[in-house]
Amino acid sequence: MNNPFLKRRRNEAIKVLIAQIVILVLFVGLWELLSSLEIIDAFLFSKPSRIVKLLKTYIITKTIYKHIGISLLETMLGLVIGTLAGLLIAIILWWNKIIAKIMEPFLVVLNALPKTALAPIIIIWMGTGIKGITAVAVSISLVLTIISAYNYFIQVEEEKIKMLQSFNATKLQILFKLVIPANLANIISLIKINIGMSWVGVIVGEFIVSRYGIGYLIMYGSQVFNMDLVMMGVIVLAIISFVMYEVVNIIEKNIKRKKVK
Repeated sequence: MNNPFLKRRRNEAIKVLIAQIVILVLFVGLWELLSSLEIIDAFLFSKPSRIVKLLKTYIITKTIYKHIGISLLETMLGLVIGTLAGLLIAIILWWNKIIAKIMEPFLVVLNALPKTALAPIIIIWMGTGIKGITAVAVSISLVLTIISAYNYFIQVEEEKIKMLQSFNATKLQILFKLVIPANLANIISLIKINIGMSWVGVIVGEFIVSRYGIGYLIMYGSQVFNMDLVMMGVIVLAIISFVMYEVVNIIEKNIKRKKVK
């Protein structure tokens, strides 16, 4: 028996997807048309057909896979390390209020600093290559994760904590039975944000010092005024980011479905 509410939700999702595809097709088609008619300068804005042709060349020569692989590795390392380290530090701050008060001004200052501006310094400290670029990615997501996660943790209802304490629950039990489960949706949202943050860190790092990666392709393309290469790099980056975001979305939906059951 079909649930009318679920059916309506499914129909809405299909309509949204169709609208998104139509907008994308119209955008690409208009871009190609304006470039072909020379209304916009193809040298500056490139052209979809030329981008696809270049991408095919990179796929045939298998060059693109190395660039994607390196950037993806750096991003995943930055995402995992930044998120886990941020959550761990947030737990320590939640656990000990004195440490939280001591660290608060430092976290505020670090959060205010332009992380991308610090990228050259971080790379000098950590060295070139994957290690330095990963460190840049971690630095961009770490402080945001700490501040956001800590604020989520301290906003858990005090009454629920006191109720568990009345049953002699330890702080560790309160953390794993109440605080983390109550903030699971918030943690997943943080992961979504950190995907973008990690990619920013990786691309900035590859701009500064790299011979491979999507950031390197974009930077090299801009240096030699090859907008086809620049736009190809941007589009590949957008596709990979979208796929990563959708994977987290699927995980989030599965968790919500299990909760309902």
